[in-house]
Amino acid sequence: MNNFVFNTPTRVVFGRGVEKEVGGLVREYGGSRVLIHFGGGSAERSGLLGRIRDSLKEAGVSWVELGGVVPNPRLSKIHEGIALGRREGVDFILAVGGGSVIDSAKAIGYGLANEGEVWDFFDKKRKATACAPIGAVLTIAAAGSEMSSSCVVTREEGWIKRGYSSEYSRPRFAVMNPELTLTLSPWQTASGCVDILMHTMERYFHRSGGMEITDGIAEALLKTVMKNALILRDDPSNYDARAEVMWAGSLSHNGLTGCGTDGGDWASHKIEHEVSGLFDVSHGAGLAAVWGSWARYAYPADAARFARFAHKVMGVSGAGTHEEMAEKGIEAMENFFRAIHMPTSLSELGVHPTEEQIRDMAEKCYRGIGGPVGVIRPLDVDDLINIYHMAM
Repeated sequence: MNNFVFNTPTRVVFGRGVEKEVGGLVREYGGSRVLIHFGGGSAERSGLLGRIRDSLKEAGVSWVELGGVVPNPRLSKIHEGIALGRREGVDFILAVGGGSVIDSAKAIGYGLANEGEVWDFFDKKRKATACAPIGAVLTIAAAGSEMSSSCVVTREEGWIKRGYSSEYSRPRFAVMNPELTLTLSPWQTASGCVDILMHTMERYFHRSGGMEITDGIAEALLKTVMKNALILRDDPSNYDARAEVMWAGSLSHNGLTGCGTDGGDWASHKIEHEVSGLFDVSHGAGLAAVWGSWARYAYPADAARFARFAHKVMGVSGAGTHEEMAEKGIEAMENFFRAIHMPTSLSELGVHPTEEQIRDMAEKCYRGIGGPVGVIRPLDVDDLINIYHMAM
């Protein structure tokens, strides 16, 4: 077991109608001039923004608004938010949406609290020393950004997608009403479930440390998400299933399933970031498209770990070598992806990169880490190229 620090300062307010409590929460955490940050028109059409405005008004909190966040949030929108926040004297950011909106809000928070170019933090040129306080009203169960210390944004110049993590950016509160996810399409719901699974699996596949209780929590979380993803495939209006998935999304990325380990592998995420950065695909679907290829390439380095995954998570039974069990477990996970109509290859995702684009993605992935990618089997540029080819 490795030493660890587990810090989850985010206050979670969970259940039906809890978005009406936003104004009091913002006031409690010191906000008086709020930037409401959101994505498209659905937040307005659904009445959610109206309820939030009413709650802020009742609490005596003023606000300005900035919409237009898109999946794989753009640096240009973040620059716009920083400029607006400074001009309007914003002292609190309220993210209304899913992971892209929350990540964009975190980046704006870094920009408001630190001088200079905010991309420097994502480009590893310097470290943030603060972040403006953030609250979240979650509308998509997927990224887990509502309780995490991380965010991922895309710079349009070169289409580079990079993440940055610090404890400064953890939201002060997360308002989570599963009813707000009822309008999601089947694709968005399934893609979100894959993202939740992958946040857990990236930590589960590690090379040092580990605790039985941490493994058990991760395995239960994975099985719960898969069970409820299938329920939502057939019954999208099932509130209890949406509640299970929403809470799992937060637990998958708040650090709980990494306690006592080396932090996990994360190669699949890094590989996918280059795909969605270049081709602007849904993150969860992109992860489903590349995971099997990464797993088959990496598992010989720790077949026993993959065999445990096959048995404990995927329910693979019977005798066999670790290698045989690992292969069966990977196949079982890909079959689950297919069952919820997620792609298991780049071609199924609708992405057909050229040889030049494959090399470019591999080189950017390697440079973004500053060395080998992942811990199960550390990957160099040639390894990454091989995986992209396998994923075709």
